[in-house]
Amino acid sequence: MTSPALLLPPKKTVVIGLLGTTLDNGKGAKRWEAWRPTLALCQHPDLLIQRFDLLHQRRDTGLAEILEADIARVSPETSVRRHIAECDNPWALDEMYECLYDFAKGYDFRTDEEEYLIHITTGTHIAQICMFLLTESRHLPARLIQASPPRPQHRGGPGSYAIVDLDLSRYDRIASRFQREQHESVSFLKSGIDTRNAAFNQLIERIEQVAVKSADPILLMGPTGSGKSQLAKRIYELKKSRRQVKGEFVEVNCATIRGDGAMSALFGHTKGAFTGAVGERPGMLRKAHEGVLFLDEIGELASDEQAMLLRAIEEKSFYPVGSDREARSEFQLIAGTNRDLSRHVSAGLFRDDLLARINLWTFRLPALADRREDIEPNLDYELEQRGRSMNVQLGMSREARAQFLDFATSPPARWLGNFRDLNASVRRMATLGSGGRIGTREVGEEIARLRDAWALPEARTPRPAESGALTRLLGETQAAQLDDFDRVQLERVLDVCLEASSLSDAGRRLFAASRARKTSGNDADRLRKYLARFGLAWSEVKAARSP
Repeated sequence: MTSPALLLPPKKTVVIGLLGTTLDNGKGAKRWEAWRPTLALCQHPDLLIQRFDLLHQRRDTGLAEILEADIARVSPETSVRRHIAECDNPWALDEMYECLYDFAKGYDFRTDEEEYLIHITTGTHIAQICMFLLTESRHLPARLIQASPPRPQHRGGPGSYAIVDLDLSRYDRIASRFQREQHESVSFLKSGIDTRNAAFNQLIERIEQVAVKSADPILLMGPTGSGKSQLAKRIYELKKSRRQVKGEFVEVNCATIRGDGAMSALFGHTKGAFTGAVGERPGMLRKAHEGVLFLDEIGELASDEQAMLLRAIEEKSFYPVGSDREARSEFQLIAGTNRDLSRHVSAGLFRDDLLARINLWTFRLPALADRREDIEPNLDYELEQRGRSMNVQLGMSREARAQFLDFATSPPARWLGNFRDLNASVRRMATLGSGGRIGTREVGEEIARLRDAWALPEARTPRPAESGALTRLLGETQAAQLDDFDRVQLERVLDVCLEASSLSDAGRRLFAASRARKTSGNDADRLRKYLARFGLAWSEVKAARSP
């Protein structure tokens, strides 16, 4: 019995194309000697076109009528349906796309009855691009058809044609090539490390997608040592390999350019702009022109630099110090921070409009302690890198490797410095190892060293001046990451704050000596900025008063 599906009539072939005012032109008998692509498509014996939808401007109606009559002569079975498609400037991408988009939206597509081909041989290059984009997006549910002129020995013939289907799912080899390229890009961003943490791998995949498709600012958040700087450099190298950037990778640690020199370092200065400015300085933003600018610790920028940076991001222009002439720089910004910038905004230390501008693509890198399954592949990476720098084949004995990994992946291994701790650990063991071989002795000493470095504050000798407010405010993990210098100073500042009646009162007490010498400015503002270095606000400090 014949299947009902086999009884369905074949679909009609419909071609949609633009009138070629140059290629399709021709009058008199000589026009039959020329190759006219729209007419030629209707002359192929193996391509039966039931209807040709011809788009043209009103001023070209006469040419369209001649072409319609010629098609009727060579292919009586082909009906021509003409459409007026007005575009003031056919070389303007936005105008041409809008014109063709409107046509596509108003067209009565009957895909169950008709099969559509989009002719991209005629029209301006801009029009051909728009046809391609509308077909790729399926606003035109069709395939593309490209006509080619005949070879010299076949002069007078219709030439040839090729049909292209933009549904890449039909092209397994192409699709697999794209997948392989994306896999290679993700691996590159991970420095070739075969990481196992599912959340981290998913994060890097999303960063790869954004890096190759967008030039918008990227914000990398995460604790110190989590790999923000290395990832930013890898993003730049990936974009450069794709020819998306031509300039340099310029890295700036904003915590190191505080004070009067920050504006000059970032935006440059003119000769004589201030005392000591003996020559012109281009600044980091101009150095990053057509490249990538990585501002690490962006939360440390002062308000003036933040305002200038916002303008530079939005308008690609800024004023160097001492200049009344704008400088321009086309750069992509990658920002890094281990601070909670939202808290900085609440404390008045970071501009909310700047945060909104750089917060479009935000990625939080996890701490190494939260990726314990990735410690082993990262250990292999560090061993390879260290061995290369030492010009030896660096390795660990089986017992030493098992001993180190048992400790490194256990709860007592806190990895407070993240990858910096792991890197330093491998460097120490490699230096003490004999002949490029790390044994159980070196591993044992290193484990003891790490245990001591990561000892909890309560396990250390208690300090008489310690109030406990520091741990309550920062949390045990962040407090343990402080250097002793910062810890002692911050504990004293918090003690004074808890005793003081107001922010101004605390500032007067803490900066009494410099106030007496008349070298202190706004004491309250100075104290507010100091607390903000640790992500603290005055209201939080007062709320932590011991009962």
